[in-house]
Amino acid sequence: MSDLDLEDELAQELRHDLDAYDEGAGERISASLFEGDEGGLELAQRQALVTLLKQRFISARSHPRDWQVLVEHERLLRSRLNDLFLDLAIDRDREVAWKRQAVSETGSRFPTLVYDAAWSREETLVLVHLRDRLRAGNGAGDSRVFIDRDDILDHVATFRPSHATDEAGDEKRARAAVQSVAKAGLLIPAGSEDRFEISEAIEPLLPLELLQDLLAALRDANAAPADTATTDPADDELFDEGADEAGDEAGDEEESG
Repeated sequence: MSDLDLEDELAQELRHDLDAYDEGAGERISASLFEGDEGGLELAQRQALVTLLKQRFISARSHPRDWQVLVEHERLLRSRLNDLFLDLAIDRDREVAWKRQAVSETGSRFPTLVYDAAWSREETLVLVHLRDRLRAGNGAGDSRVFIDRDDILDHVATFRPSHATDEAGDEKRARAAVQSVAKAGLLIPAGSEDRFEISEAIEPLLPLELLQDLLAALRDANAAPADTATTDPADDELFDEGADEAGDEAGDEEESG
């Protein structure tokens, strides 16, 4: 190869490197979305991060765009959540992801940015029933499992304590619980307002250990007469009494962060 040919080849490589640098610089510039923006994430990445912060979960079914971004940039989004003392949990088989409060290795508490409202008793009964129905349907080979509103309400009614007398109030809270669970994305409308598909996110969000604790607390609460029942501090971590009357309010609080 002559000296002239070598110079031409080096010149071409230099131009290629400069073009690559310009393209990279353009990508960095395009990440700026407003005046003074010092963020390092692109628009789609930021949108996925905000969705993770606002919602209890995202899935390939409920948020396909954000899920795809998460799959492609998992390490980057995990890093941003870690900066906020949050951890990223992913169920790859069911294609579901959610954030949770990070736990210190020393046992100390981290500052909490996102408030996850506890489920009410009625919401918990709904979730337990949906999880059971989903597992039964999947076990029978069904890829999608459906349920009617009346089925859910009937199940919640079977847990009414013998000393409970406010039947109308109990039904109102049960209906509000169905609405709240649907608003969280765990019940997907299926053709009519009284027919739903059960979200695949139910199982990872309600693991067996938590399910057992919830059921034990429910049985204890049902067994205690209303005038002699005592409050167990542990129950407050499982249920949110205020959500019994506030239905949608808990979901709104979660979404607002």
